[in-house]
Amino acid sequence: MTQQALTQSDILPRSQAVPAAWGAVIAMALCVAALIASEFMPVSLLSPIATDLGVTEGRTGQAISISGIFAVLTSLFVSNLTRGIDRRLVLTSFSLMLVVSGAIVTFAPNYLVLMVGRALLGVAVGGFWSMSTAIVMRVVPDESVPKGLAMLNAGNAIAATISAPLGSMLGSYIGWRGAFFAVVPLALLSLVWQWVSLPSLPPLKSEQSPHVLKLLVRRQVALGMTSIMLLFAGQFALFTYLRPFLETVTSVSVSTLSLLLLLMGLAGVAGTYLITGLLRTRLFSILGIIPVVMAVIALGLIAFGTSTAATAILLVGWGLFGTAAPVGWGTWLSRTMHDDAEAGGGLQVATIQLAITFGASFGGVLFDEAGWQTTFLFAAAALAGSSLLAALAWRSTWRKPR
Repeated sequence: MTQQALTQSDILPRSQAVPAAWGAVIAMALCVAALIASEFMPVSLLSPIATDLGVTEGRTGQAISISGIFAVLTSLFVSNLTRGIDRRLVLTSFSLMLVVSGAIVTFAPNYLVLMVGRALLGVAVGGFWSMSTAIVMRVVPDESVPKGLAMLNAGNAIAATISAPLGSMLGSYIGWRGAFFAVVPLALLSLVWQWVSLPSLPPLKSEQSPHVLKLLVRRQVALGMTSIMLLFAGQFALFTYLRPFLETVTSVSVSTLSLLLLLMGLAGVAGTYLITGLLRTRLFSILGIIPVVMAVIALGLIAFGTSTAATAILLVGWGLFGTAAPVGWGTWLSRTMHDDAEAGGGLQVATIQLAITFGASFGGVLFDEAGWQTTFLFAAAALAGSSLLAALAWRSTWRKPR
């Protein structure tokens, strides 16, 4: 109890010792957009990459998997491996890795070099995301942390929305290498902007900086991370297979499909901002309500998926609530693990990456073997479970002795 109080008293003045560095937050949001765009751009470029490098599309698809694997590994160990280094240098180093990764992939002469570039991207993704919440906590006042996290997730939402169609369009005009290289100037701009706008951030002095996995012995952390796991597993079990659902069940044209996905992405950007004001007083209510609403939307798609109008409304709701969820859980992390935000960020990133992989994979098995309805039912069940565990995490935090 005493150690926690001392740590908090050390942290609170730090966030208010210098003016809020909103320029740095915007630069980080730009880097997030470049990271996410780079991570998911291969989705729309598998065929030309495979043809050019002389490998199968299946092997080329592993370029997405390998970045996820390295993101998980990095997020689990980055806090301890960099504990003695200025966080400004650490964060900009990961941004530099993004630039180098883009250059390597652009000029990759063969499949092996391509995978090296993608692995380096995974390190950048895992490291940057793991540090992001802790950095935001240090460069803006405590009451502005939800707003800062919303800005980061807005970059995430925008990039996730446009990366695949933008990659496809650029690929048709300047080739897949040109499409990947288009992200490099954006990443370079972000790197320079962060270097200029981020203040010096010496590592926090902590007598006992726990390993990432040791945080799970705390009941509220274990419950919260399990809720996050179910949330993202359910979300991506459904989201991954939206296109075949829209094409075969709703029977929309390609142009209508693109419009629906765009509307969903724009709703997500709006959701990240609408949620910020509520997080100050309604954090756990929001964390519990969001997955319930998403579960209802999943069931609504099963019931009304043949109607284009109903599907459009439901998908806008999905984007509005689904993209806001990471902002809520980032705020939860900043409050629950105020003294271990970097380690907590690493654990959260690893949890999310694993959940996305499991949700997409298991959802695909269900989609192929038992039909799309079963996949959507699994998503609804996982999301309902996330809501229940969020409530249990709230009770555990509320009862925690002070």
